Amino acid sequence: MKIYAISGLGADQRVFKHLTLDVELVTIDWITPHHNESIKEYSKRLSEVIDTTDEFYLIGVSFGGLIATEISKILNPNKVILISSAQTKYELRPIYKWVGKSRILKLIPPSLFNPPRFLAKFIMGAKNVELFNAILDDTDFKFVKWALQEFTSWQNIKPSKKVLKINGTKDKLIPPKGTTRTKLIEGGEHFMIVDRANEISEIINFEFRNT
Repeated sequence: MKIYAISGLGADQRVFKHLTLDVELVTIDWITPHHNESIKEYSKRLSEVIDTTDEFYLIGVSFGGLIATEISKILNPNKVILISSAQTKYELRPIYKWVGKSRILKLIPPSLFNPPRFLAKFIMGAKNVELFNAILDDTDFKFVKWALQEFTSWQNIKPSKKVLKINGTKDKLIPPKGTTRTKLIEGGEHFMIVDRANEISEIINFEFRNT
């Protein structure tokens, strides 16, 4: 059994390094999206690194949760764990849907997707500032632009019984919402995969031992 993990938008495998899990965790690195590639097409390409000859879990953080959801419709994971994320478009803020429909993001140059650090830190609720800044320093903002376009126009409407959501009660970007089975981290914010790693690890390990 392995857990394949997909990080959040603009992040990488470093966000998982504070987790202490009972099973092997394999991080999936982002790849460069093709021109006008849809999230479904992208997810299919990204899923090619997954070994389906053995049982496996998927973990997706934030935008990575959308990707994990799309991959789960292609492959057959035992469980999908979404952290600071959503399973259907109905769980996202209405303003995101408006932005997606307006197509305004296509008009914005990638350089403008790099917000001031103090603002980014506030929105994400990051406590580990050193790691947060290091991740931002390495972010590909062309990828961010593509991902935000797909995030705001995401169309998935079908929930799955295989999904467990772990959400923070103070998440400013993707607040807890929906009927999917959810574990709440009291006071958790969007960067809690790092800042509340111990609690998240306990939830994942319990889920693994009891399924």
